[in-house]
Amino acid sequence: MECYFGSVDLPEDNAIDKSAVVSFHIPDLGIRFKAPFDAVDRNHGDYASLLALLEFIDSNQKYFANHTFQIYGNNITVINQINRREDPPPVFNHLLKKALGYRERYRFSLEWIPTDDNAAFEDLFN
Repeated sequence: MECYFGSVDLPEDNAIDKSAVVSFHIPDLGIRFKAPFDAVDRNHGDYASLLALLEFIDSNQKYFANHTFQIYGNNITVINQINRREDPPPVFNHLLKKALGYRERYRFSLEWIPTDDNAAFEDLFN
């Protein structure tokens, strides 16, 4: 099952006083999530998006118990950190640890895709 995650920065003077929108999409289940988030930077927003997806998977095993799943995102830095190709800045160590805990539990693959191919962004602002 394919899953997609990502975040989009919001303009500084927006009405909801948040810095980003985090989102994920699971096309096979017809599930789309998006929420405002106060990220310190783009990587923080993408970690939040990925962790929201992983928490959803963890809480809804009835949909995932008999499936392998592949996760795709367009932030190569976050993907490389979780794939252990790069070290995160110390401020994100706790987020990396959470993501790695989910990975150990569910054995998902995590791959980079171009932003234009990221289904998490389809209809994001509708």
